[in-house]
Amino acid sequence: MTSSTFEWLTNLLEPLLECRDPAYLFPLNLTAGVRLGIGLSRLANGSDYQVIANQFNVPVSVAKFCVKQLCRVLCTNFRFWISFPNANDRSISQNFESISGLPNCSGVVFSSRFEIAPSSSTSPELSQQPHSSIAAQIVVDSSCRILSIAAGYFGHKTDYTILKASSLFNDIEEQTLLNGSSVNGVNQYLIGDSGYPLLPWLMVPFADNVCVTGSVEENFNAAHGLMRIPAFKTDASLRKWGVLSKPVREEIKMAVAYIGACSILHNSLLMREDFSALVSDFEYQRKSVDPFVLEDDPVKTSKALAMRATLATMAKKIS
Repeated sequence: MTSSTFEWLTNLLEPLLECRDPAYLFPLNLTAGVRLGIGLSRLANGSDYQVIANQFNVPVSVAKFCVKQLCRVLCTNFRFWISFPNANDRSISQNFESISGLPNCSGVVFSSRFEIAPSSSTSPELSQQPHSSIAAQIVVDSSCRILSIAAGYFGHKTDYTILKASSLFNDIEEQTLLNGSSVNGVNQYLIGDSGYPLLPWLMVPFADNVCVTGSVEENFNAAHGLMRIPAFKTDASLRKWGVLSKPVREEIKMAVAYIGACSILHNSLLMREDFSALVSDFEYQRKSVDPFVLEDDPVKTSKALAMRATLATMAKKIS
């Protein structure tokens, strides 16, 4: 991050970082800037605790405390930096529509998987392999701002399984989310790759065998692919954080805290128009996906197919 962003963040977090020091470390006598620097050394660079301790001339126990404290403060006090906008705020959908021609899209959903190195505190299910992973389900807008994140799922589970287990799925199904007004007869929806089911509120690509050259289905898939670029960029940007770029050798709840803290910082940098942690358009890689699946509910399937067919007629022709 830039020096001005660091100073802004230090001032913002100062009252939270300089309180509630544990008795066994009291008094720390560390400024908010030093505490933030210690925490960011772990998050941004992935530095080992001993290296951090040497760099800041503090005991390893203090370095560990400052890192955990930063993650706790961010994940507890600044979770509101990750949220969907008001249901009738059309700024997100308008930005997506300018890219693709598809109206009323509220975000892109995807799952990222981060490696962990099993330890004595790791779940037996995760300890079966030398290196395992935990998954985070993420929704982003066209600017790569994270709108929703849920981390801590077992990494071997499919994106579809994670979606069905998430509060995101329940909130949308219960219409407490994506319940804004329709546009040209199209309700609010998310888009995802073909690892997800086709639902009335989740649009996935057409199968390749129906995408005849010059068809509306081909146009839809091309527009759909452009709209998913922010997901690739966000995924790659989160992996630029040093602590997430290699297996996390700590207990699972700390790995989840790292994912949450880095995601909140990711959004704070975008909010500041500080793009130093965001990858360029040329650094992401598209991933191959499995064929899409349909829900067993025939009513939902019929609505989803009809909505996707309608959207296909609206998609821009991508040259």
